[in-house]
Amino acid sequence: IGVFDGVHLGHRHVLTLLRKEAAEAGCLAGVLTFRNNPRTVLSPDAYVPAITPVEERVRLIGEMGIDFVVPITFTLDVAGLSAQEFVSLLRTHLRMRGLVIGPDFALGHRRQGTPEVLRELGDKMDFSVTVAEPFTLDSHRVSSSTIRSALSQGDVQTASSLLGRPFTLDGRVVSGEGRGASLLGYPTANIEADFGIVVPGDGIYATWAYIDDQRCKAATSIGVRPTFGEGQRTVEAYVLDLSGDLYRKTVRLEFIQRLRDEI
Repeated sequence: IGVFDGVHLGHRHVLTLLRKEAAEAGCLAGVLTFRNNPRTVLSPDAYVPAITPVEERVRLIGEMGIDFVVPITFTLDVAGLSAQEFVSLLRTHLRMRGLVIGPDFALGHRRQGTPEVLRELGDKMDFSVTVAEPFTLDSHRVSSSTIRSALSQGDVQTASSLLGRPFTLDGRVVSGEGRGASLLGYPTANIEADFGIVVPGDGIYATWAYIDDQRCKAATSIGVRPTFGEGQRTVEAYVLDLSGDLYRKTVRLEFIQRLRDEI
């Protein structure tokens, strides 16, 4: 149970244990994920951009061999459920036989459902509780907030190492100012990233661009285009070895390395 934002190495550690426990119990392995981050509901002024949209999370979790994923929206009503009410719903609607959680996991109103409380509920309601060992990488804690922080600073290599794969950003190509082709001689795709998704810090990046069935090298600029003094933050990709109109197409950028600051 959780947001599973990024489906990073820490999440994969828990999901691997979930799959093992489910197989031994002769059960399906399932995940309940929140479409939105609970922090944005409990603290309405908080802005927590997602590392991966919910559809991508569902896909990545499924690739881990998980049998089913249930995305739900976190609301104040959900936040008000006691730990016992929450697990009762899981028992009734998902026929939960076991719960696999991380060491700092808690559910229910005011995080009352600690591992110790959940074990007591499991004894009463006939489900097991398995707590995964803490997961670290090179002595560093792997978390979604750490990955977001690295991305905001442009450190896509650290973010990718914690994710266990390169960070990707999807977006639709929209019309720009046309300066790339007409003035500079380098036509760029102006990419409109999905709202609420984290965008790496300003700079120039080496990226792969996935367009239709093609994978192309691309130089991607994120920033405010200081040459023209416009101030509006944009994501622009100069796709190498590709001709044709990209307007309105969906592009996936895979970030490999930050090359330099904006100049």
